[in-house]
Amino acid sequence: MTAPTPPFRDPHLPFAKRVDDLMSRLTLDEKTAFLHQFAPAVERLGIAAFRTGQEALHGVAWMGPATVFPQAVGLGATWNEDLVRRVGEAVSREARAMRARDERVGLNVWSPTVNLLRHPLWGRNEEGYSEDPRLTSAIATAYTRGLRGDHPTYWRTAPVLKHWLAHNNETARDTSSSSVRPRVLHEYDLRAFRETVEAGAVAGVMPAYNLVNGRPNHLSPYLGRHLRAWTEDDLLVCSDAGAPSNLVDSEHYFDTHEEATAAALRAGVDSFTDHGTDSSKIVARVRGALEQGLLTEADVDAAVRRQLSVRFRLGEFDPEHDPHAVHDGGTADRDGTVKDGGAADSAADFDTPEHRALARESAEQAVVLLKNDGVLPLAPDTHVAVVGLLADECKLDWYSGTLIHRSTPLEGLYERFGADRVSFAEGVDRIRLRRTDGTYLHVLPSDDSPARAHGAEAALDPALLAGRTDLPPLTTDAVGTELALVDWGEGVLTLRAPDGRYLSVAEDGYLRASADQPGGWIVQETFRLEPHAGGHLLRHTGTGRLVQVAADGAKVAADTEDGTAATDTEVFEVVVTERGEDAVARAAAAADVVVVVAGNDPHINGRETEDRTTLRLPGHQERLLRAARAANPATVLALVSAYPYAVDVETLPAVLWTAHGGQAAGTALAAILAGDVSPAGRLPQTWYADDADLPGLLDYDVIGGRQTYLYFEGTPLFPFGHGLSYASFGYAGLTARVRDETVSVSFTVTNTGEMPADEVAQLYVRAETPSVPRPRRELLAHRRLSLAPGASARVSFEVPLSALAFWDVAHDRWRLEPGPYALLVGASSEDVRLSTTVTLDGEPALPRQVRERGLAAVDFDEQSGTAIVDRTKVVGDAVTPDSDATGELLYRDCDFGAGVRGVTVSVAGGGTVELSLDGGPARAVLAPDAPTAGPYDYVDLDGAFTAEGVHDLRIRLRGSLRLAHVGFSG
Repeated sequence: MTAPTPPFRDPHLPFAKRVDDLMSRLTLDEKTAFLHQFAPAVERLGIAAFRTGQEALHGVAWMGPATVFPQAVGLGATWNEDLVRRVGEAVSREARAMRARDERVGLNVWSPTVNLLRHPLWGRNEEGYSEDPRLTSAIATAYTRGLRGDHPTYWRTAPVLKHWLAHNNETARDTSSSSVRPRVLHEYDLRAFRETVEAGAVAGVMPAYNLVNGRPNHLSPYLGRHLRAWTEDDLLVCSDAGAPSNLVDSEHYFDTHEEATAAALRAGVDSFTDHGTDSSKIVARVRGALEQGLLTEADVDAAVRRQLSVRFRLGEFDPEHDPHAVHDGGTADRDGTVKDGGAADSAADFDTPEHRALARESAEQAVVLLKNDGVLPLAPDTHVAVVGLLADECKLDWYSGTLIHRSTPLEGLYERFGADRVSFAEGVDRIRLRRTDGTYLHVLPSDDSPARAHGAEAALDPALLAGRTDLPPLTTDAVGTELALVDWGEGVLTLRAPDGRYLSVAEDGYLRASADQPGGWIVQETFRLEPHAGGHLLRHTGTGRLVQVAADGAKVAADTEDGTAATDTEVFEVVVTERGEDAVARAAAAADVVVVVAGNDPHINGRETEDRTTLRLPGHQERLLRAARAANPATVLALVSAYPYAVDVETLPAVLWTAHGGQAAGTALAAILAGDVSPAGRLPQTWYADDADLPGLLDYDVIGGRQTYLYFEGTPLFPFGHGLSYASFGYAGLTARVRDETVSVSFTVTNTGEMPADEVAQLYVRAETPSVPRPRRELLAHRRLSLAPGASARVSFEVPLSALAFWDVAHDRWRLEPGPYALLVGASSEDVRLSTTVTLDGEPALPRQVRERGLAAVDFDEQSGTAIVDRTKVVGDAVTPDSDATGELLYRDCDFGAGVRGVTVSVAGGGTVELSLDGGPARAVLAPDAPTAGPYDYVDLDGAFTAEGVHDLRIRLRGSLRLAHVGFSG
């Protein structure tokens, strides 16, 4: 007799009922085991193992060959939601196809990254879309919709947004705290997440490593208060790798891992990514927390329920009804039922001609023409010299798949103009390293070609191809090997052998020419040359050890018996056989136009775990640029990079920028240079002119620090939204009408040029008479248009009035302020072509009712010298002087009514609180008799304080004191 089908297997029941049924069948131990990233199978119920997390930022990553699209910041530069949605769809189809061959490929994809590109020195700039929350949200929403698929019930993949919240620094990233005032929180950092989640194609989020307002993001109260209030879907919160352990090990926020795990679970973390595939430690911590009464089974159930909800949406329990399931030949009916004979998704949905064409289209649309004095596009008969360290490179980043196809700028120009019209000079310094005995470092020949690393090698990450031990170590001989030296900045070098392999150090400590490219979590292909005794020491940066030559080959110095680094020195003389700038100058002088391809290696000096220190190009590349420009005034600078640079563009006739463009990067760049495609990428973030224009890396107050195009008052090198075209465009006919809580804006864009081209029309707003600091201009909407010569298009936007509101800290809510608002239409944030003004009724400002409500310390209007910290380990904020010095807080328009006579401040720690009105002398000074026992041990201090009517209140804090609340009594 056949056993009845359990309800959780019944595809006709709602997912919620099926989850309820399955939860009732799982034991507590089984549910506890589900809390780790690698959830085990439950064989008695026929439930398969499940892994959260599959990197898919711009293609399926770490799982071998896949289509590689432009970096995320490059996709942001397209300003094209339709394109990005199609990229997301292609990535999700490849994920399904790859999973059909390799079950390690996951469907819970950890992307996109919606952290705002607030600071251009952030090492992970390449992962975000924009400094603007609305543009970020628009691109992220498009990508997640593509990843999700359009079936109403079943998802092709389940996207998880990274990294919640206010995360823009790699420096001390697991211990630093971002001080985020309420206005910045709501108007900036939360906005990108909120609008993407509300669009309905997000399965969850990943908290960031950092702390916000003194509290680790993995304990964020905003997960419950905001994130899960934005949607009725169950959202899965997956921890970042190792972050649960950081709560104790590096952040010292808790004394025990049981406390930390329980707190994270109660805060809303559902899946713990910790200790790799070993789930035993997390399971033991959860069990310990249950035994100690720190958790209840209901806490565990809430997390498991959210995970199961995602698994049901992915069709795991309905393989015959999942329209995205890859079958051998079936099709999906409209209701999702798979029929014999075909499949909605196919194992052939991998490296398809359509995906290759989409990779090229994406790379073309990502190119931004920053400056052009007429040298571009290049004439068909132009003799081009392509030079520079990235001229013949197709770089991958940490979150790339393995390239199946590749195209470098040199290859793209060869293909487009012909090899007889293209010359090349890489610009490396060619050197030999001579020892004090007169011998030179020598690379022994190898028959193994490095080309295989460019192809379909099934490595989890291309970086894993480094560190090989099957090749011979370097040795010495009387002639030596000429090495190609590149200085990537700050003295960090790579050395490459003539066969194309980079010098690398494997686990056995030997130095070999073994790596196709620099890479890995700890890069093993970088070195420093340190002056010493008339020569240089060669230090390997990955190990921090010096290179020495022994009888069995070159290797890094081993530790001594007491565990300290060896101090024996091997001194090398650097014998230069050719300077890179000399080769560049020769090539440039012989060409009609020289294209200098400069930029970064995504694994060196600016990457995950490492922020940049400057906007400047590395000195080596500045040398090459100067040499090219001196030899040939017709010098085009093509920057290929993960982030902005500050470069001297005054003497350059043309400048372009593109992010690392994936497999079609070179072909796309050549098409732009030749004029086959008119460039229409737009900058997704401000390009500052100088390091002096930048805020501190850890200053997250975009309002007070006047950061990003929203508030920056200086002159940028290139503004947000900037990008030129080979065509020209006219704007006309702007109309704006307010009705039904909406502003309707329309205008006409006309291609007044001579070639088909895209234009990105941008709409900004500026409050003309704000009562608080508001953005200089703020993006409301945009549209990328394709127009033939002479063609026009009417562009219309429906903007809800709520988009013009700001967070009113006086009343803890959004408020639309009455008054005039300028609507600005144009081609960038600074290139405004049309403008008009609408006057809105809004809601007038009201004074703070401090006599009745008091003041939350964090709700200040302005501050100096303070930081926001956690009031408790669970919820709430307090304010403290930065670095135990003196800080000030300003609260405007405080209404004391008919009068108050006393004040009560809630404080912890030690120090003083001074209160004054309207810039006058202190009216009250309060201090605890002695510092409180700990930072969370608050006491109320009472004092005399007289005031009546409406005044600005200024509070000065001294010492290590934390202020949480101020109350007044009559």
